[in-house]
Amino acid sequence: MRTDCLHEERDPWLPDRLLRTERDLLMPLLRRTPEEAYELRTACPGWTVRQVVAHCGAALVRIVEGRLEEGVFLPEANARDVAEREEWPLARILDELERGLTEAGPVIAGHEDGRLDAVALGEWVHAGDVREAFGEPHAYCGPSLDLALPLLSVTSRRRETPRLVGVLKDRDPTPVALGNAIEGRPPATFEGDASTLIRIYAGRPLVRTRYELRGATEKELLIYR
Repeated sequence: MRTDCLHEERDPWLPDRLLRTERDLLMPLLRRTPEEAYELRTACPGWTVRQVVAHCGAALVRIVEGRLEEGVFLPEANARDVAEREEWPLARILDELERGLTEAGPVIAGHEDGRLDAVALGEWVHAGDVREAFGEPHAYCGPSLDLALPLLSVTSRRRETPRLVGVLKDRDPTPVALGNAIEGRPPATFEGDASTLIRIYAGRPLVRTRYELRGATEKELLIYR
């Protein structure tokens, strides 16, 4: 039995702050990168950088325009959105993404149930996918991490992951608490760097990482399945 699911108060404007901060960090990188680099493969199976960016822009603009029909963010729908943008010039894809990063946050804030908050976190993770494909440092870390971690805390509770107490060796020594307490089960523990914690919860490759995880499996902690 979970004992504290969703008792943490939601900050409705946290997704907006994360998206706008990421816009200011990511868009200059995207606009100065040669177009041929967009054909590099990413951590998302089968998707190039161009396809990840197209997906991100499409998802955010759907939120902006209120086109949120049933199944809108399932893999099949995501694939259709990406396919629709195959013939778009790269500049148009980037413009759509920048619009989404700018305009989606207030719409997400207006959904009092918080059901779209995880989309904002997913956009930030995809920005990490792009950085990693480009060979940029701190792919799943960087200046936006201080906004992403509290959003991960809320999302991990909504996605019914078990309680985990994490000590991040490259961050503030205060432990982070994620997921929900389960009666009769002690919290899992994590020791490692922040980007590795993000990789675990987002289901990203863990090659060349070092961490200690006790009391839970990586599969149990996934928030995007």
